[in-house]
Amino acid sequence: MTERPAPARVPAVGRRDLLRLAGATAAGWLGLGARRDRMRIVATLTALPLDDELTKRSMTEAATTRLGGLIAGLRQRGWVEGVNFRFEIRSSFGGPDRLKTAVRELIDLGPDVILTGSTGATAAVLAATKTMPIVFATSNDPVGNGFVESLAHPGGNVTGFTSSTAEMGGKWLQLIKEAVPDMTRAGVLFNPASTARAGRFFLDSLEQEAATTGIDVVLAPVGQAAEIDAAISRFAEPPKAAMISLVDSFLVVNRQAIVAATAKYRVPMIYPFHYFMDAGGLLSYGPTLEVRSADYVDLILRGTKAGDLPVQSPRKYELLINRTVALTLGLTIPFTLLARADEIRE
Repeated sequence: MTERPAPARVPAVGRRDLLRLAGATAAGWLGLGARRDRMRIVATLTALPLDDELTKRSMTEAATTRLGGLIAGLRQRGWVEGVNFRFEIRSSFGGPDRLKTAVRELIDLGPDVILTGSTGATAAVLAATKTMPIVFATSNDPVGNGFVESLAHPGGNVTGFTSSTAEMGGKWLQLIKEAVPDMTRAGVLFNPASTARAGRFFLDSLEQEAATTGIDVVLAPVGQAAEIDAAISRFAEPPKAAMISLVDSFLVVNRQAIVAATAKYRVPMIYPFHYFMDAGGLLSYGPTLEVRSADYVDLILRGTKAGDLPVQSPRKYELLINRTVALTLGLTIPFTLLARADEIRE
């Protein structure tokens, strides 16, 4: 396969730089009359149900989850839950009305910082407050969505971390084509309401790559969980097809149903996050999602303005392959692809 250049990214901000910034703001923090012993409130808004496996693991502080890593990271920086800060979590799962209620509940708490986990959540919180500091743990297109003025200088009351670049669409197609060399169709699964630019953020590069390889791109938009099974079943019959899951909080919430449908209809699919692999997926390529939010939450709690902290891009992308799932789909993953995998699951 023709390798694409590495996605452009904002230079990573090192821990030393963050410590320097923390030192520069500490005097201002104390000068403003902030008390070290005041109980701070760190709030987060998640699109996942509170009984979702990822959310439950987060609340038990599993290091592999974003919220669990945040709590553990804050402890390393001197913030101990129940001692000098309180952690509040609300779920927007359940539709627009639930999102509005969850945002209102968080705002009413008067939090010192709000952590958001999806583009929709960030937009909703920003619409409710222009003063409370916001850190988005993931966002595909923060400038295009109007969250920040620029990646280097966000301005306003928000900053955070990007998860994927627009070029990822073409990269996913390259990888799934390697795994399924006889494919002639690429089905693209996404929810237009919850993925960047209604899918176009990734589709432009995906369609450009498809044009060079003779692959037909077939969009498979879904708006409700009940539509997932039928959307995937369309690609079970000839001509040979494989599918691509875009970065989409709706798909993450419904990952179990998606993976189950791909197994039922024997449709190979590539995913953007390891969450889908944990549910039994075939192949994923995306950012490692290492937890760096703790650095920014820590600085904000000490007085740094969110808009002064640059938006950061992922430091590493990882390729995961489940060889057992491949065998059940009748696929033989080529050695050239296996050799590049960061993790091979059996």
